[in-house]
Amino acid sequence: MTLVQGGPREERAVADTGPRPLIRCNDYSVLEPPPLGGWDPVLSVSVVVPAYGGQEKLDLTLASLAAQSYPVHLMEVVVVDDGSEPALVLPPIRPENTRIVPSLPGGWARGHAVRSGAAASDADALLFLDADMIVFREHVEAQLRWHHLADYLAVTGHLRCVDYTPGSLTPAQVRGAVERGEPQTLVEGPGEELEWLGRAYKRTGNLRTGGHTAFRHFIGATGSVRRAFFEESGGAASELVLGEDTHLGYRFAQHGAVFVPELDTSSWHLGRPQMETRKEDGARFRYPFVGNRLPLVGDNRKRVGRQWQVPRVDAVVDTVGRGFEEVAQTVDALLGGDTADIRIRLVGEWGRVTPGRHGTIDDPAVDVRLVHENYRCEPRVEFVESEPAPDPDVPFRLRVGPGQPLARHAVEHMVKQADAAGAGLLRATAPGDDLGGPRLERTAAFARARRLGAGEHELDTMVDELFGTHWLDGQSQLFTPRDPVPETPSDWREQLERAGARVEAQKVRVERLKHRFHWLTRSRTGRFLCRIIG
Repeated sequence: MTLVQGGPREERAVADTGPRPLIRCNDYSVLEPPPLGGWDPVLSVSVVVPAYGGQEKLDLTLASLAAQSYPVHLMEVVVVDDGSEPALVLPPIRPENTRIVPSLPGGWARGHAVRSGAAASDADALLFLDADMIVFREHVEAQLRWHHLADYLAVTGHLRCVDYTPGSLTPAQVRGAVERGEPQTLVEGPGEELEWLGRAYKRTGNLRTGGHTAFRHFIGATGSVRRAFFEESGGAASELVLGEDTHLGYRFAQHGAVFVPELDTSSWHLGRPQMETRKEDGARFRYPFVGNRLPLVGDNRKRVGRQWQVPRVDAVVDTVGRGFEEVAQTVDALLGGDTADIRIRLVGEWGRVTPGRHGTIDDPAVDVRLVHENYRCEPRVEFVESEPAPDPDVPFRLRVGPGQPLARHAVEHMVKQADAAGAGLLRATAPGDDLGGPRLERTAAFARARRLGAGEHELDTMVDELFGTHWLDGQSQLFTPRDPVPETPSDWREQLERAGARVEAQKVRVERLKHRFHWLTRSRTGRFLCRIIG
């Protein structure tokens, strides 16, 4: 950690790796955090506070950080000034090791500021905090105790939104109340939780059963992670202006993170976040930017025929030694399927496709040439010499062999089945080959398995232990086309009106028959006629 104590910087070695206990899905119940105040921390932490203007609230945030229970020599605070005018300054009441750094050139907004703050520090862990927060005394300690137990956790702190009137609090008041453990004296009432987050915690047992969607509940206002894990995951996206915290959570998930809400202590958010007061406007703005980069959030991926910056599925087809027809059979089926949001990587001997004079029909590389030329202009197809490493941005990787033409619905069906089962691996039988059918790998699950030390030949076993494996009968569910959904007739309104008229006519007939029945069964004349008719 780089500490500034009124003079030269002191360097401290970074703990790149830590304990890696086996945690299934997102069930962190196997971890037992020590009681607050009853343990000895060893990890250093950089509290990164991105800020743009708002000097008054920043002063209160720093005052609350000055009263933290986490050891002073293990904590620094890095305020990232994201172009404030006038520039932000350090107030008198602040943590001992606090400094202001500017955002790096070439970007702006919170994601870029978070990235800049991380780059300007080197502590073992990073804790991100909004610049309009008052954190309780054990806030930093509570989150950091989890990172001592496992190095692949993403921890979210607790917060409540409170009304704030400018000038109503001083830094001295804040530090005093936090030091005494009386932050409630600073505000009126208990504050408001983020309703959507509270509902999610209740529904999932505080995310223990959150499964592969737990990342959606990582919030940027107060959250922490090991530095090495932050860097391995690619960190915050500088180009995102809104929604960067959800995207950061997604990146953590794709690298195998477990998401933990820390609820033993809390914080005050001074006022309601903009995304809470203007939800519809915020969602409208985030929709294309986050949607292009994050395949698992929102409804944009339901749009038929669309493609995005990050595809939902990476398909890998090994063409080495295979004929043109069987390769085309598989690839054309993928390209023509219901899932347009797909990238296809063809593994092959593309170095054999050379310029100059060569054979034609009898060319030893004729199948290689035919496949290459057939898909050379298809933007969803890439040619690779060897099997590529999994793309951490893409949630699923599909392996399917030449000569296995999937039905139009197959890819979407596999994704839905994997999600429904919460499985890390979905496998399907193929006609005549129970083990050689298509397989859909969840990138996050395989990343977790690799992080826990599984070798390439042990990955399937480890993924099965962590997330489970789901099997399908390929012939009936993937290779057999479904009956087409009948198109809506152009005259459906007229047909509906005619059907409605028939219904009304039948209602009249029912009433007429009921009247006759009552007359025959309840009147003297009717009963007499019934006896005569017999």
